[in-house]
Amino acid sequence: METLQKETVAELLELMNRVNYFETLKPNNDSFAATLKISSYAELQVMISALLKGSITLLQTETSGKAFPDAMVLVEMALQLLPNDEMELLDVVRRVGLNS
Repeated sequence: METLQKETVAELLELMNRVNYFETLKPNNDSFAATLKISSYAELQVMISALLKGSITLLQTETSGKAFPDAMVLVEMALQLLPNDEMELLDVVRRVGLNS
């Protein structure tokens, strides 16, 4: 029986390596990263806004203990999507524009 289990595990590992499963998450130090395809900063802003609005709605209509953890996940996603470097660039562009 143990030999059959080892053969099954070996077949599963071979299949996983051959078919390129597990492509969504990429190793990133002690965690993983996933790619999110967005066509523009305007679309990114809409996505972040939708995540925050969904969180607000969940928190306003909380009827069970599940709403708060769900809202926290959405807020964490929104925070990760914020384009911080680009915001710094906008501050520099604004300063340059004001000095002209």
